[in-house]
Amino acid sequence: MSNPTHEQLYDRLVAVLQYLHDAPAEQLTPDATYAGLGVDSLTMVEISLRLERELGVEVTDTELSQDLSLAETVRLIESKLSADGPLHQTTA
Repeated sequence: MSNPTHEQLYDRLVAVLQYLHDAPAEQLTPDATYAGLGVDSLTMVEISLRLERELGVEVTDTELSQDLSLAETVRLIESKLSADGPLHQTTA
């Protein structure tokens, strides 16, 4: 099974943020940072765990720094998927 596209990864990240942080859709842009969205450290850990569960790639909460943008997060996930391959695939 192939890895998700950049757009699919971004859409999943946005969905995770909306679910865990109740972030308004208009604030969820590729340039938005976790700090700018007001995401706290506990939510960062939850995001990390959710990404691992849904995408099969480990992104630690320390890699998800407060100043990381959503676009940078997607690039980080893509680099991990291409380097390691997914741990497991989930269906959309």
